[in-house]
Amino acid sequence: MFDFTPAELTAIALSLKVATAAMLGSLPFGIAMGWLLARKRFPGKLLLDALLHLPLVLPPVVTGYVLLILFGTRGAIGQWLLEHFGFTFAFRWTGAALASAIMGFPLMVRAIRLSIEAVDRRLEQAAATLGANRWRVFLGITLPLAWPGIVAGAVLAFAKALGEFGATITFVSNIPGETQTLSSAIYGLMQVPGGESGIWRLTLVAIAISFAAVLVSEWLVQRQRRENRA
Repeated sequence: MFDFTPAELTAIALSLKVATAAMLGSLPFGIAMGWLLARKRFPGKLLLDALLHLPLVLPPVVTGYVLLILFGTRGAIGQWLLEHFGFTFAFRWTGAALASAIMGFPLMVRAIRLSIEAVDRRLEQAAATLGANRWRVFLGITLPLAWPGIVAGAVLAFAKALGEFGATITFVSNIPGETQTLSSAIYGLMQVPGGESGIWRLTLVAIAISFAAVLVSEWLVQRQRRENRA
């Protein structure tokens, strides 16, 4: 049952590659956005918050279609990238990573925002009083204290990216060896007679990786809560 075919191993490896790239690529933006929403007041903050959470409630196919319109070879952004850099997201694994990053970004930002909000502002104010500038306060106080929540958000985004299907298959299709991730490989096997054994193998792998990721995330959140109460 666990004798994986080369195509299945390729799909597993590609899924891990896409999920890792999506997580690492969106993490700096997630930290910046989480800090902005947690620490700043500005006009349109509620609107920005709603826009960030939009991928969670939109049909994933809609998100994938919007990405195809914007980043396709004839899209406003995609055509510019192709003409100036010879690079395109459409129908490549990098496009799958982009779609997965967008779908997991709200989960990442929410976890990071809550983590930064839990940091005692008096510690930041004390550091500023002692002469630390904003960057030193952020890097020396805020970031270390919020680190468990940041890691938890990154892990959640990784797990979401690993299982993303609708947005990726709409944007980059289901090309074996290039864009065929775990989810799209399972979908492909469902169309093939006798593909049940492969479906079960890939399903169990997806469950195991996702469960481990969520478990790590929850452990980090609980750890941060204990430290905050201490």
